[in-house]
Amino acid sequence: MDRLPYELFVAIRYLLARRKQAFISLISFISTLGVMVGVMALLIALALMTGLQGELRDRIVGSSAHVFVHKATGIQDPEAEVARIKEVPRVLGAAPVIIGQGMITGQQDGFVNIKGILPSREVEVTDIEEAMKAGSLEALEPREGQPPGIVIGQELASKLSAFVGDDVFVLTPEGGVLTPGALMPVQRRFRVVGLFSLGLFEYDQAYAFVHLDTAKRLMGRSTPDFIEVRVDDMFDAEEIGATISDHLGDQYMAQAWSDLNQSLFSALALEKMAISITIGLIVMVAALNIVASLVLLVMEKSRDIAILKTMGSSTASIRRIFMLQGLIIGTIGTLAGALFGTVIIYIADRYKLVTVPLDVYQISHVPFRLEATDFVVVVLSAIVICFVATIYPSRQAAKLDPAQALRYQ
Repeated sequence: MDRLPYELFVAIRYLLARRKQAFISLISFISTLGVMVGVMALLIALALMTGLQGELRDRIVGSSAHVFVHKATGIQDPEAEVARIKEVPRVLGAAPVIIGQGMITGQQDGFVNIKGILPSREVEVTDIEEAMKAGSLEALEPREGQPPGIVIGQELASKLSAFVGDDVFVLTPEGGVLTPGALMPVQRRFRVVGLFSLGLFEYDQAYAFVHLDTAKRLMGRSTPDFIEVRVDDMFDAEEIGATISDHLGDQYMAQAWSDLNQSLFSALALEKMAISITIGLIVMVAALNIVASLVLLVMEKSRDIAILKTMGSSTASIRRIFMLQGLIIGTIGTLAGALFGTVIIYIADRYKLVTVPLDVYQISHVPFRLEATDFVVVVLSAIVICFVATIYPSRQAAKLDPAQALRYQ
């Protein structure tokens, strides 16, 4: 203590020597507690929202491609188009796709989005291979004398009570039989050859994969709808998509995954900002408590301040004493909040403590991800707010007239 700077030594003495100022000490403790709770709550909220955004983004991008390439005149030669796209720098894979809708029937009925794929190509652009829980994508290849294969999500399989080896029937508006009266839809038999779980409720309960050639007959189409593309960095998908359009020509239009999900992530970003502002007010309230405790301390220590001034302490030194006292309160509260917040984030993430509605957020629980930037911004902001709270009381202490303070002592 003897080696500490004079102003810091006095500030610590004022904080620790509280025999006669129990009320002021209580306010200082409440201020520290308020800063701690505010920082802790803010870190937890930011980690929760960041984890939710990241998990949804990873699962959405893992379930689909990074870029979708459409051609105005139709994709007449899929293999040639795929080869041209793969020549574009930073493109890792490409696959032709047909998308359609229909009704699927097992022991129960349900609507389904049908995706026609080439199994060897699809694994280059999505995480479907890692998501397979039973069977395989390779089993989608047509086999002579057997019904065409279909791969469905686990949620859909549970709903239909249809699993690997069972037969299901698919009815689509297109690809029917032309009769004198109208085009009559035809119900086609499929054999379940695989089950997948991509971790997104929307996909797992309403998507099915069939071979591209099977999808052409099923949907009554002769060419793929578009080509899926995977790139080396999904955050540069929009830029790489523009490069693909420039490379292939004006007939091609590329759309990034971020454009398709812009409304969802904009809503999540707005929610994150609103929560941060709301919880950040806790730190503001704690800062007001710091103002109150320092003002009361200045009033209580007016005699000490007067004596320090008469002994030669400068106005700047008196100001620094009370600024340091407020900073000590704020720093202790901030560091304690950061410590407890980080521990709670780790426990909540490790043991999956926060569950969310699966059909709303597409995931069963929220992972917590505390980014270093968020941590630094919260800690520095809290300390700055606490420092600002010390300015008024410290200036009032520095302005104290020793003669007035000692007149009635």
